[in-house]
Amino acid sequence: MFVVDTNVLLYAVNQECAEHRRCHALVERSRRQQLPWFLTWGVVYEFLRVITHPSAVRRPWSAARAWAFVEALLTSPGIGVLTATRRHAAVAKQTISEVPGLAGNLLHDAHTAILMREHGIRSIYTRDSDFERFPFVEVLDPLVNT
Repeated sequence: MFVVDTNVLLYAVNQECAEHRRCHALVERSRRQQLPWFLTWGVVYEFLRVITHPSAVRRPWSAARAWAFVEALLTSPGIGVLTATRRHAAVAKQTISEVPGLAGNLLHDAHTAILMREHGIRSIYTRDSDFERFPFVEVLDPLVNT
């Protein structure tokens, strides 16, 4: 079981970047498998925000095209979307007390990490080294660990 982070999705659809081939292969392999893998709604909306933003990508997608990609992911046989449970506040409090220096943009990553912890999922495919701040998260670089 693992989570796929926003940057992996962005690399998977951007044929112009060096990370594309490996990230695309990971996403396509995940889409076809029966084994569970996960996104969060935060990851989904961050993907939508970036891929449609003209200052973030050279060739921004329309919202409809971006949503069609998300829909294709959501029809994968093993996909799940992590959401907060009744334990969310307690897990968030514990994580915030254990991980010093959480502020600003790191709180988006913290939300993903908290959802992972809440659901007992340890691994995340990401190129974002900020996840290494969370001792309960195993960071898998898709360029190395695929």
